[in-house]
Formats: sequence, structure tokens, C-alpha cells
Amino acid sequence: MPGHQNKTNTLTEQEIIQGCKKQKPDCQKQLVLQYSSILLGVCHRYVGRRTQAKDVLQESLLMIFRYIPNYKNTGSFLAWMKRIVATTALQHLRKSPYKLEESGLEKIPENFVSPSVYSQLAAEDLLNLIDQLPEGFRTIFNLNAIEGYSHKEIGVLLGITESTSRSQLARA
Repeated sequence: MPGHQNKTNTLTEQEIIQGCKKQKPDCQKQLVLQYSSILLGVCHRYVGRRTQAKDVLQESLLMIFRYIPNYKNTGSFLAWMKRIVATTALQHLRKSPYKLEESGLEKIPENFVSPSVYSQLAAEDLLNLIDQLPEGFRTIFNLNAIEGYSHKEIGVLLGITESTSRSQLARA
């Protein structure tokens, strides 16, 4: 057809953002297709179980679509979405019978391993080890070591003191 441009299925990040701000279904679908696997990984790091992670992802995507008009195109769009996902996951944990571990270290075997072994682990192996941490330790480890939150920010998010956050991280 003359004058008809062949539209590809892949939109640029800016096209996705602008389209989602205008609530265009094709742009919303593209956002889901393009970012869901990454965001599901963030969900899984916090809630552990895949079914719960999928629920958190669904809630997170709704929040992303609700608040995308507030996104100012400053900083990374992916980082902005990950922050929403982390916040949504923490809210999910607050609703569940979740609490920070006061102990729980007795459940973790004391296997002393040479530090050189850790450098040989693949990313998936590390994530599996993190998943084995008790929930409270895992949450603080993820917030600090992976997401980059400060202990002060973690304290505000979880309603704990900075020193409790530091202590939980050290135990993790």
C-alpha cells in the first residue's frame, strides 16, 4: 500500500513510556512483554515463591501504569520500575505473616568455604543461595546489596532502626 509504513512490533523505550502515559494498549502490552521477566526476577528476590512473585508482578505492573504519568524521564526507566516493584513486594510482605528474624541463624549450616569458591559461582547459584536465607535476612540483603538502598532508607521502608538493618545484613 503506497504511503503505508511497515510498523515493527518493537517500540523504543520512549515510545513505550509516551504511549503508556496516553494509556495506549499496544504500548502497555509492549512494556509487559519487554520488562516482565526482569521485574519478575526482582519480585522473586523478595517474596521467594514463584506464585507469590507473579502476584506481586501483577500488582507492580498496575502501579507502574497508574504512576507512569509521574515519570519525568530523569534517570533510568528500568530503575524507576524496579523501585516500584521493590516497594510493592515490601507491601506484600507486610500483609503476610512476615517478620524480621530475631534468630534463625541456627537453621543455617556453618559450612566454612574458601573465599575463592565464591568467585567461581554463577549468578544463578548466588541467587539460589540468597533464596535460602530466612525471609527477613533475604529482604534486607536484596534491598541493600542488590537494589542499593541505604540502611536509613531500609529502616523507613520496613519500620526498623538503621542498626537493625545493619545487623540483619551482617547475619545474611
